[in-house]
Amino acid sequence: MDRRKFIKHSTLASSLFFVPSFVKGFEQVASNRLGYKRLVIIQLSGGNDGLNTVVPYRNDLYYKARPKLAIPQNKIINLNDELGLHPSLTPLKRLYDNGCLSIINNVGYPNPVRSHFRSMDVWQTASDANTFSQTGWLGRYLDRYGKHPYSAIEIDDSLSLALKGEHLNGIATQNPKVLYNLSKDPYFKNIGTHYNDAHLSEHNLGYLYKTMIEAQSSAQYIFETSKTGTNKMEYPNNKFGNQLKTTAQLINSGLETKVFYTSLGGFDTHVNQLNTQGRLLKMYAEGIETFVNDLKLNNTFKDTLILTFSEFGRRVEQNANVGTDHGTANAVFVVGDQLKKQGIYNGMASLSDLDDIGDLKFEIDFRTIYATVLNKWLDVDDESVLKRSFTSLDFI
Repeated sequence: MDRRKFIKHSTLASSLFFVPSFVKGFEQVASNRLGYKRLVIIQLSGGNDGLNTVVPYRNDLYYKARPKLAIPQNKIINLNDELGLHPSLTPLKRLYDNGCLSIINNVGYPNPVRSHFRSMDVWQTASDANTFSQTGWLGRYLDRYGKHPYSAIEIDDSLSLALKGEHLNGIATQNPKVLYNLSKDPYFKNIGTHYNDAHLSEHNLGYLYKTMIEAQSSAQYIFETSKTGTNKMEYPNNKFGNQLKTTAQLINSGLETKVFYTSLGGFDTHVNQLNTQGRLLKMYAEGIETFVNDLKLNNTFKDTLILTFSEFGRRVEQNANVGTDHGTANAVFVVGDQLKKQGIYNGMASLSDLDDIGDLKFEIDFRTIYATVLNKWLDVDDESVLKRSFTSLDFI
C-alpha cells in the first residue's frame, strides 16, 4: 500500500481522522475522574438576533429602532413585565414554566469581533478577541480530564475547533452505525500490515495509520453501546431534530461520553429576517422540548445540562432590507433539571447606552459561563482548562 493509495482512500475515513493517537478504545473511564454528568452544547450558527428572541416588549426604543422588524406586543410570549419570548418559542416557554430554563442576557466578550468565523473561534476556544488558539475549550478539557475520543462527540461529519485538544480530540459522526461500518471497510484491514513500514518511512503517514487503527475500537464501542439506547419521543423530521434524536439515543444508552455538540445554522438574517428567524426558532424550540422529554422518560435529564449560544447578536436597528446586521451581546439559554436560578438570570442591556457602532454593551463574559459549567457541573478545575481565572455565576 503506497502513499498515493492511502490518500486516495483516506476520504473514506473522514470521521475517523478526528480521533487522536494512542487511544485504547475499550479502556474504562474511572468514575471519580469524569463522573456521570453530561453537557450538551447547541450552537446557533450565523448570529441569532437576540433582541427578537428575548424581547424587551415594554421598551419604546426597541420599537423605534425596528419599525418593521419588532415583534408586536400582542404576539409576545410574556415572561415578566419587561421581557418576553419570540412567538415561535412556545415550547421553550413550557420549559421556562417548569423551572428548566435559565436565560442569561447580555453575554459577550471585550473588544467584540463581528466576523462569523473569528467570533465563533473566540467562543469555541475561549480566547481573547486578539488571541488565536489552535485548541478549543472542550478540547483542553479532554486533554486534562478525558481518556477517550468518545468522551466528547459532535453530531456532525466534521469536528468543530471547540472539541480539538492538543493531545486528545473528540469524535465527529452523525450516525454511529455509519461510523462503525466505515471502520469495517476492507481497506482498513490492510492498515495493520503496512503500519510498521509507514511508521519507519514517514512519521506523519505512520501517525495517520495508527490513528485509523485505534479509531476502529472507538467506533465499535459507540455503535455497540448506542444500540441499547432508545428514543421514546417522536422527533421533528429535520436535520436538527435528527441530531438531537441521535444525542438522546447515545445518552440513554449509557455511553461514557461527557460532552455532546450539536448545531443549527441559518441565523445570518441580513434580509427579510422575520420569516427566517421564526422558522429556525420554531425548529430549535420544538427540537429541544422533544429532546428534554425524551431524556425525562429515560431518567437521564437530571444528569444533563444543555447550553445554547450564538457567536454574536445583531445590530439594534433594523437595516434597509428588513433584517439586522452583525452585532455583539446576546442571550444564552441554559436548560436543566438542577438549575439554581430558574427563569431570567439578569435584566436586558440598555437600549439607550449603546457602543459607538450602535450595538449592545455586553455585561457577562461568556467565559464565566464556561467556568461555571466546568467547575459546578463537570466538577473540574476551570482555570486549568480556560487558562485564566473567571468568577463563577449562580445559575447552577
